[in-house]
Amino acid sequence: MRDEYDFTEAKRGAVILPQGKTKITIYMDDELFSELESSSSLAGYGVQETIHQAVREYLHRSVEPIESTLRRVLREELQLQHAG
Repeated sequence: MRDEYDFTEAKRGAVILPQGKTKITIYMDDELFSELESSSSLAGYGVQETIHQAVREYLHRSVEPIESTLRRVLREELQLQHAG
């Protein structure tokens, strides 16, 4: 290793962002973040992995579309009216 390096001709390199990733900044309650850190640590994951998993589960949860809900409720009501 040299004692000195000449950086006079140096150029700053571009920061290479991972493909398929978007950098965001969020504000989170301290208490929530603390719980997230503890939960992540116990599970053996990092906080970011835990957030990814939670968001994926939230987005892919099974939610009945409004049209299906309305049809189901109307059928139930009609059955109750005919029965009584």
